[in-house]
Amino acid sequence: MSKSLQDRVLNLISTPELVDLTSRLVAAGGENPGGTEEGTVAVLQASCRDAGLETSTAAVAPGRPNFTAVLPGGNSPGFLFLGHSDVVPAGAGWEHPPFDPIVRAGRLYGRGSTDMKGGLAAVVIALKALKEAHVQLPGDVALACTVDEEDLGLGIRAFTASASAGTYDACVVAEPTDLTVVIGCRGDSYLELTVTGRSAHSGRPADGRNAIDAAAGILLLIRADQEQLQRTQDPLLGAGSWNTGLIHGGTGTSMVAAECALSIDRRLMPDEDAGMILTQLMERIEGSGLTGDGISVRGGIAMEMPGFRTPVDHPLVRGAVAAVREGCAGAEPDESNPDPVVGGWSAACDGGFIARDLGVPTIVLGPGGLNDQAHQINESVRIADLAVAARAYALMILRHGFS
Repeated sequence: MSKSLQDRVLNLISTPELVDLTSRLVAAGGENPGGTEEGTVAVLQASCRDAGLETSTAAVAPGRPNFTAVLPGGNSPGFLFLGHSDVVPAGAGWEHPPFDPIVRAGRLYGRGSTDMKGGLAAVVIALKALKEAHVQLPGDVALACTVDEEDLGLGIRAFTASASAGTYDACVVAEPTDLTVVIGCRGDSYLELTVTGRSAHSGRPADGRNAIDAAAGILLLIRADQEQLQRTQDPLLGAGSWNTGLIHGGTGTSMVAAECALSIDRRLMPDEDAGMILTQLMERIEGSGLTGDGISVRGGIAMEMPGFRTPVDHPLVRGAVAAVREGCAGAEPDESNPDPVVGGWSAACDGGFIARDLGVPTIVLGPGGLNDQAHQINESVRIADLAVAARAYALMILRHGFS
């Protein structure tokens, strides 16, 4: 790759274009649950077509299309950028309407600005610059934008089911990382347990079998396993964890509860899967003596998002660190993030499906803050970081054997 080609590409990345596209994506909404992603996809599709990219959509559910944009190249395996078009509900308490984006003091405010409309815009503007610079690519560069990432992952499951192994050999998830190169993420799963007992009058509780009491025993087992898990911490990702998010049981105070339902979040390490975790939990329940004599327990998996880990010395990781560092050249200084670092996420993302199902080395890298901005009221993204991200994405593609 020549220095002149690199400079030509970077000079074509326009910060005003980044701000405009991010703003239009924020204004398109896409709250999940409660809305659909088609407005965001319409903005993406129009912008990508204007940039000269090939675009396609695939319906996952009514009003919920997956979107793909491709900058065509040769027959070598391609480079995949991954994002999602939905946002969490805005909620109350905003200083300004959440889907009426505004720019103030170097930041763009609005629901989804950080998670992750800014990342999507940075990818599109990077691909537009590559197209305008007439870069010859040995393989395709694609942006896949999926629906339903914030809930059950319907979009990424549909995408990986239709993709072919070997199509890509690198993936960057453009989620907000404060421009840190995230090389590993925990996964996530939702386990559903239904405890069934036998109803009776509360004046004679021994005549029944109380499902709530049995569920309480299960929660003690979960708490004990949580404490055990925390005794061994992975330096990058911490440990798996349990959280009981929902519980519902019984039909009346004067009745022995015949049923109790538990919804449990179990965060997964990269070498764990939800089926294994559920099997182990059911074995512990059976071995505890909680079941039998009128008490039974059914278990199921409502959602699973796998974790992943890419070696720190992988060329994708090294290239990303170098690209962010060079992308920062000439950018407005940010003392809170002076230089790119490599880290891990305790959160989960769709990248785990790409790594597990397609066998593609994956990292997470994007503008905006996961912990201080994503899913928060008055969400915002630093405009200078949008520009750094777009420059870094373009450099990564140029360094990926393209000339």
